[in-house]
This record gives sequence, C-alpha cells and structure tokens, in this order.
Amino acid sequence: MNRAADSASLDSDLHRALRTVESSGSRIRIDGRDLLNFASNDYLGLAHDARVIEAAQHALLTWGTGAGASSLVTGWTSLHQQCAETLADWLGYDTAVIAPSGFAANCAAITAVVGEQDVVVADQRNHASLIDACRATNARVRHYRHGDVDHARALLERAESDQPKRIVTDAVFSMDGTIAPLVELARLAEEFDAMLIVDEAHGTGVIGPEGRGASAAGHIDARVDLHIGTFSKALGAQGGFIAGSQALIDRVINRGRSFIYSTALTPAMVAAALQAVTIIRSEPERNERRAEHVRQIRAALGAQGWTIEGVDEAPMIAVIIGEADHAVRAASTLADHGIHAPAIRPPTVRPGTSRIRLAPMATHSADDVRQVVQAFANVRQDVASE
Repeated sequence: MNRAADSASLDSDLHRALRTVESSGSRIRIDGRDLLNFASNDYLGLAHDARVIEAAQHALLTWGTGAGASSLVTGWTSLHQQCAETLADWLGYDTAVIAPSGFAANCAAITAVVGEQDVVVADQRNHASLIDACRATNARVRHYRHGDVDHARALLERAESDQPKRIVTDAVFSMDGTIAPLVELARLAEEFDAMLIVDEAHGTGVIGPEGRGASAAGHIDARVDLHIGTFSKALGAQGGFIAGSQALIDRVINRGRSFIYSTALTPAMVAAALQAVTIIRSEPERNERRAEHVRQIRAALGAQGWTIEGVDEAPMIAVIIGEADHAVRAASTLADHGIHAPAIRPPTVRPGTSRIRLAPMATHSADDVRQVVQAFANVRQDVASE
C-alpha cells in the first residue's frame, strides 16, 4: 500500500494532524479562535513569567543561541553546572546532570544503569520514553498491572536471586491523573535489593514539599536511586535532568548514549529552568492556586456525572469519554464554548477509554474555572439530546 492510501485508510477518529498555534499561555489562539488553554503542561504558568523570560534573555546575550556541542565536548557551561548543583540541592542528591529533553533523560538514565542480564519490573502505563528505554537495554522487561504492587512483587519473585533488579515507574501518570504507589514500591525495592528509578516529570514543581515531587510527598525520596525529571512541564522551559548518587550519575555521563551524543541543552533553557526552580521554592502560593483550580474542577465535573480518573493531588484531570469519536466531538463542543482541550485517543490511551485531559494552570482565573465547568455542562447537555 502506498503512503497516500495508507493515510487514507487510517480511522478518521484516530488520525492526528499538526495545528498551528498563533499565541500561547493560559489563553491560546488556534485557527483564528481565542480559547482558554486547558491542555498545557505549563502548570504554573512560568513559561510566560517575566523573571523566567528575563533569565533566558540574559543567557542568550551571554552564551548565544546554542550550546555548540555535546556536554562532554564544550556544551557543559558554568550555567549548566550551576543548574545541576541547584537541582541536586533542591532534590537532596549528590549531583545531577542535564539532558536536552525529558525523553533523552529517561533513555540516558535507564540504558546507563540497566544491563542485558538485569530484570526490569515496570508499570504497564509508563510513558513511552520509559518503555523505549527499557526495550533498548535488551534486559528482561516485565510489566505489572498499573499501580499493582502485588503483581510487581510476583514478577520480582520469578527472577533469580542473584539477578540485578530494577523497578521503573512514572511518579504521576499524565494521561490518567494517577500517582504511583511509591511508598510500597520503595519497600519492595529494599526487600528485593532492587534499584528504584522514578520519572517525576509531572510531579516536579507541583507535588510534595517545595514541589520536589511525589517521592518527596511520600517521604521516600531518599530511597529513589535515580530521580528523573523535566524542565518542560511545571518549570516552563525545555530539557530534562537526572539526579542521583555521584556513582550513578557518572555511569549516566559515560554510558547514556542519548546524553553523550546529543548537543547540550541551550543555555537559555537552562537559565529559564534555574529561575523557575527559584520561583517554585520561594512562592508556594502559585502552586496552591493551581491545586485549588484542580480540586474545584474535579468536584464540579464529578457532580455533573462525568467519570473522572485520578486523584486530587495530580496536576491533570482525566475526564473519561469512551469511544474515540465521542471524545473528538466533545473536544469540538468544548472549543465552540471557548475551551481548548483536545481529545486523547488510542494509541496514547487504551481503546474504549478516550478522554479529555484537563490541565488547569496557576495563571487561570476563577472566571476561567467557571467557564470550563460550564462548557462541560454544555457538552453533557449535547450528549443527552442526541
């Protein structure tokens, strides 16, 4: 089948296409329409904070637009070093290293510390970057049912006692709004002498004391061997990082191919992330405002009769619609009522669980919250009238 025919055969409700965004932030302009943006991972609205922008601008003037080389050649600037030291101090680790993206950070971390003879026990709903990284190791990868610690235990029990073991999980599952049972997984890691690797991409900045993530919220951050995160969510920038012991980070620096062979993250993004961490640590009220938006919307939509997945502590709200075509229609109706919240469909989520994923931002107003709640009421009314 040729490419054109293959594209034409794709289910129209699952087909994706790029849409050009003409402005961004808590309000967004797409296809000539001004909409409230409830789809962004910029949870704290820091991508448009004047202080973050100023830090990036200063770095541009000082360092130029690009890092110029990989971190191991000339790309690791004093700004990168300062940011790594700040991350390590913030998160309570020996050291940290910065990667050009969260995807690259996951790939570098896992491929550096997992060998072919290891057994990897991983949550079945882990992010694609974790899944791809585990596959790339050629290790024995076994997936446990989402959040099921008993199943994870059973998989670990099947391994030989002398086999190196790794437990790999997202902290916050971004399409479900669920949080991993990290306390129980940490106990499991101790029992089986397994390394615990946690991707805090969607927990960084919004969960736990000082926004240090779900592992800190559960008071088990000291038991997480590798803490992986990203600058591209709550920190409002771009890039990824890995924090851990000096020995483990040395392994990442020397064995993590997506770190070794990628041009270093641009200094402007490093400066933006560094400033964002400072703001997060000193202004908890910003995150408290975002969290209150989440609680209000979850409660209101639940009262309307929608099926809501996840927990209040997560920064996203998964509104389960069901079939892909219904989710597409719901997203279109929301847009007609001024809300940008695209349909999330397979293969991102399982068939029959298509959804609208909402991500309230700290920069949304009380009126914005009321508008999204009313928009869902309108969607529900339209569904009932069909």
